[in-house]
Amino acid sequence: MAVPEHVLRLREKVGTDLLFLPAVCGIVVDDAGRVLLNRRTDTGRWALLGGILDPGEDVAAGVVREVLEETGVHVRPDRIVGVWTVPPLEYPNGDRASYVVTAFRCTPLTGEARVNDDESLEVAWFAQEALPPLSTSNLERLAVALGDSAAAVFPPSSGHALTT
Repeated sequence: MAVPEHVLRLREKVGTDLLFLPAVCGIVVDDAGRVLLNRRTDTGRWALLGGILDPGEDVAAGVVREVLEETGVHVRPDRIVGVWTVPPLEYPNGDRASYVVTAFRCTPLTGEARVNDDESLEVAWFAQEALPPLSTSNLERLAVALGDSAAAVFPPSSGHALTT
C-alpha cells in the first residue's frame, strides 16, 4: 500500500519516531443487512474499510472518500459508532504509528462494489451470519455498529503510554 504523501513528508522530518495519526473506518451496511468488506493487500485478511485522513480533511468526508477509493461505492455516513485509539504499531521498516480511528456506520448510495485501488485484493458483501474471519478490533467495531444503541462508544485506553 502506498504511504500518503503527507506522511512521507513527516517521515523525512521525524524518521521512524512515533506518529499519532487520525483515521476513519466505514462500516457499510446495505438494506439486506449485509456488510461491505475488503481483503487487504498488506495482510491478505478481510477487514472493514478505512484509512488515514488527509491534512485538514473532515472525518465524515474522509470516510466517504476512503470507502469510495477502496470499493467504488459512494456512502452516506449515518452516525459515529465510536472512537478508538490503536496502540502503537511498528512496521517492518521501523516506522512507528498510532491511530485515532473514528468509526462510522454508513449506508451505500450508489456504485457497484469492486476492487477500486491497489489496497484491496477483493471486495465483497457478506451476510452477518457468514462473515469471514476478522480482527478483534474489526469485530468490536462491527458489533457496536450493528447493535441497537445509537450512542457512540469510547473504549478505555489500552494502557499504552505514548513516549517521545
